[in-house]
Amino acid sequence: MEINWLGHSCFKIKGKQATVITDPYSPDTGYTLGKQNATIVTLSHQHLGHSCITGINGEPHIVSGPGEYEISNVLIIGLASYHDNEKGAVRGKNTIYLIEMDDISICHLGDLGHSLTEAQTEELGNVDILMLPVGGFSTINAATAASVVRQIEPKIVLPMHYGTPSLNRELDPVEKFLKEIGTHDITPQPKLTITKNNLPLVMQVTLLEL
Repeated sequence: MEINWLGHSCFKIKGKQATVITDPYSPDTGYTLGKQNATIVTLSHQHLGHSCITGINGEPHIVSGPGEYEISNVLIIGLASYHDNEKGAVRGKNTIYLIEMDDISICHLGDLGHSLTEAQTEELGNVDILMLPVGGFSTINAATAASVVRQIEPKIVLPMHYGTPSLNRELDPVEKFLKEIGTHDITPQPKLTITKNNLPLVMQVTLLEL
C-alpha cells in the first residue's frame, strides 16, 4: 500500500485492487489537487474543503455518511460524529471512516471536533494507521489530538488539517501536535509505503510532504 498526502485532509491510498481518496478539497484552500484518479472517494462532511469531487477523474464510488460499504474488496465503515464539541450545534456533523484494505486498518477522522466516546473507540477496534486533524480552530487542537491518539493507540499516526504556507485557512502548525505527542525531529517523507508485515511494533508519527 502506498499513501500520499495531497494537502489538508486529503490522502491518496493506493492498494492492490483499489485507490481511495479522502476529503478532496476545492482550489480556494490554496492547495492544488492536480489530476487524480480514484476507485473510491470518501467525504467526511459537505464543506468544500472536504467534498470537492469535481477534481477527481473517472467515475469513482462516492462514500458520504455513516454506514457500511464494500467496494472493490475494500470495506469502509462510516461512523457518526460531530464537527464540534457541542454535538453538532456549531458546525454540524462529521463522519469518521474506518477503511480496511490489503489487511490494513486505516482510520480517517475527518473534521472531528471532540474526543471520542468509549463506544466510538471500541467500534473502531484495532487501528493500524490513524489520519487525524491537529490544527485546531475548526477541529480538535493539538492537545485533544494527542488525547485521541492515546484513545485509539494506532501503529502509525499521520497528522492532517494543519497550517502550512500554502493553506488559506487559519490553523495551527503541525509542530504544536508533535510537541504534545512528545515527538521531535521528524523528517517529512514523500510517501508512506506500508504492508501488514512491516507495520511498526511501537507507535510512530509520520509526516508526509505535499
